Amino acid sequence: MESDRFATSVAASVEPAAKSGSTVLQALTDMLVIIEMELRKLRHEPTELFTRAVQPVLWLLIFGQAFSKVRAFDTGGVTYQTYMTPGILSQSVMFTAIFFGLSTIWERDMGILQKFLAMPIPRLALVLGKALAAGVRALSQVTIIFLLAAITGIPLHWHPALLLAAAGVVILGAVFFATLSMIIAAIVKTRERFMGIGQLITMPLFFASNALYPISIMPDWLRVVASVNPLSYMVDFLRGALVAGQLTNWQADVGVLLVACILATAVGTYLYPRVIA
Repeated sequence: MESDRFATSVAASVEPAAKSGSTVLQALTDMLVIIEMELRKLRHEPTELFTRAVQPVLWLLIFGQAFSKVRAFDTGGVTYQTYMTPGILSQSVMFTAIFFGLSTIWERDMGILQKFLAMPIPRLALVLGKALAAGVRALSQVTIIFLLAAITGIPLHWHPALLLAAAGVVILGAVFFATLSMIIAAIVKTRERFMGIGQLITMPLFFASNALYPISIMPDWLRVVASVNPLSYMVDFLRGALVAGQLTNWQADVGVLLVACILATAVGTYLYPRVIA
């Protein structure tokens, strides 16, 4: 069967990198092998990139253009479509990464995950490798949105340094949401429950952020939620880099995302083996 051949291929790829144990260099090598393995999946199923791009395209082309005619709040002197582009970009990253845990459940059902856990690969390298692979996948989504913005004439700042900084924050955000996804997979253990929990989390995170509107117009209770929502800090950084062209709050934005990533990675590393329990 194709799944059996894939499991054998994965095991063969990881095993040579896992032989010598627990040094930092070896852990990095193991992590790179995991990243390469996950990207190989994407190469075998490239249509996934385009199917996941449909939703942000609809948000930008339909919702963005329609609400550009409505002057409901101050967008900082830019059209609403421009204002919301970093928010839709962040939404695309979150949606791509938050369902990454489905592959964990699939790997368990196919017997691949059991092979991973039987190998002398540090759990941290395994979790981080998968999370960083989600970040690379997210960059492909971002590229599609950038192309759409260029085609439709959305005025963004295309300075290479700002784009590089935006790419770094996209990867950071994807790592957090992908690790959160693996935590959910370790707890619920079934695809049906995972899909339900994923939907339950993504929409509140999206609407309780500054992706579509500024925090200043929110009611007090929602401002509190938005202030602890990592997605808000990701949007804030991308809006500064791509729309304003200056990073005024980058220390706070990057700091919150880093702390969120560290906490989620620690919990994910602890819970990951429990997927097969």
